[in-house]
Amino acid sequence: MPPVTLSPAALDAAKSWPFQEARALMKRLEKTGKSTPVVFETGYGPSGLPHIGTFGEVARTSMVRHAFSLLSGRETKLLCVSDDMDGMRKVPPSVPQPEMLAPYLQQPLSSVPDPFGTHDSFSAHNNARLRRFLDRFGFDYQFVSATEAYREGALDKALLRMLEVYDEVMDIILPTLGEERRQTYSPILPISPTTNRVLYVPLLDRDPATGEIVFEDENDDRVTTKVTGGATKLQWKADWAGRWYAFGVDYEMAGEDLTESTRLSGKIVRALGAEPPAGFNYQLFLDEEGRKISKTKGNGLTIEEWLRYASPESLSLFNFQNPKKAKKLYFDIIPKTVDEYWTHVEKFADQPEEKQVDNPAFHIHTGSVPTTTPPVPFSLLLTLVDASGTSDPEVLRGFVAKYRPTATEAEIAALEALIPYAVHYFEDFVKPKKSFRSPTVEEREALLDLAERLASLEDGQEEDVYQTAVFDAGKAAGFENMRAWFTGLYEVVLGQSEGPRMGPFIAVLGPDRVAGLIRKALDKDG
Repeated sequence: MPPVTLSPAALDAAKSWPFQEARALMKRLEKTGKSTPVVFETGYGPSGLPHIGTFGEVARTSMVRHAFSLLSGRETKLLCVSDDMDGMRKVPPSVPQPEMLAPYLQQPLSSVPDPFGTHDSFSAHNNARLRRFLDRFGFDYQFVSATEAYREGALDKALLRMLEVYDEVMDIILPTLGEERRQTYSPILPISPTTNRVLYVPLLDRDPATGEIVFEDENDDRVTTKVTGGATKLQWKADWAGRWYAFGVDYEMAGEDLTESTRLSGKIVRALGAEPPAGFNYQLFLDEEGRKISKTKGNGLTIEEWLRYASPESLSLFNFQNPKKAKKLYFDIIPKTVDEYWTHVEKFADQPEEKQVDNPAFHIHTGSVPTTTPPVPFSLLLTLVDASGTSDPEVLRGFVAKYRPTATEAEIAALEALIPYAVHYFEDFVKPKKSFRSPTVEEREALLDLAERLASLEDGQEEDVYQTAVFDAGKAAGFENMRAWFTGLYEVVLGQSEGPRMGPFIAVLGPDRVAGLIRKALDKDG
């Protein structure tokens, strides 16, 4: 779809968080007088496989970048930087052949062999996984390997400048360290010429004029080396500041666990002679038990896992929503997010432009919002797969066509794209958790009544007719709490505590078929 054209008044009135961030960036640029291109950056640690938090940072940054471009009209670029020059501190537990990685501890991740056997290094494997997804989604970015940047001289300016203001940087960092760590700390880390390990050692001497440092190697030799050309790297907080300085970064967001690191890196980049980028600290994703998601632990959803069950656009919506609020990220939230995404898309076309500009679909699609939606929600499609006992697209399409006879080919095509997701989700998560229970006396009476009511109704009625029949059966059996009646219906007939809105469900599947499901459940119970 071509991007929607919005008036300057609508853009000026936009309240969604990407526009708020874009305005903050514009104020920073007014202060610095920065010329184009305006540089956005995201960072990635390739110590583990990319997860949704990694994707989220790129997606959110891209949303801010798009909003900034609309407001300012300025040229921009997005750098996605992999910290693959970092030393491998421990062997990730979730990789195959972990024993082959043990000899490479503390070596740059770009020097560690790939346990998957597909790439030249462990970081190259993980970088490729990240880039494959970013490319699939269509992000506009420039990928930067820190190893290549150091070796090709892109960070030489920052390293030499770090030598010049070394004492000032030390004064910033040392107060944040324990006494023992202060004795060995240096913002510049040499790479051992004998073991290729990243060395956390103090500098014995340094010469800003020549760009040379002296350190003690692991074999006790005193080594003199240039800081440039990949012979050294910057330590974490200094490295972040060094990238901002060397690449001229104007905007970068980070997780709330890096709030203090962001503050210190800002002080360091000022010591180097530049302004910190604009940005904010977003809240982290949590697993189902409320624990922080970690790439190394592997306790979160991977990108591939989400995409087995839902579209990239739904993943973007999950990242768009409330970035400053911690959210649990686990499989159960996927169906709800898919339906919310399509709801936003459906609303977009009929909204006035001052509402369109704050619609999440506008940011997910950079203004080019689809005009076609599926004829049934994803949650109903899931239940249809369950109740019909089929994953055959032709059969499922037939049920939906009966329910929505006026659905266009484009709408049916949108539905067909959802069917594989629904089948995978049902097989992996719904089916294994099914737990049918026996009905109470009151529930049995109501279910028998409902089956008779449905059997007497013709196919093709309005969904409200079927919904009313369900309510009437519950009321006739004496249910005062309708929620309890519906919960019982779902648990006895569908084997789950939650379920679809019954009117549309019956309309799609047909009243006779649903009556048969009810009788089958009651007969099984005896």
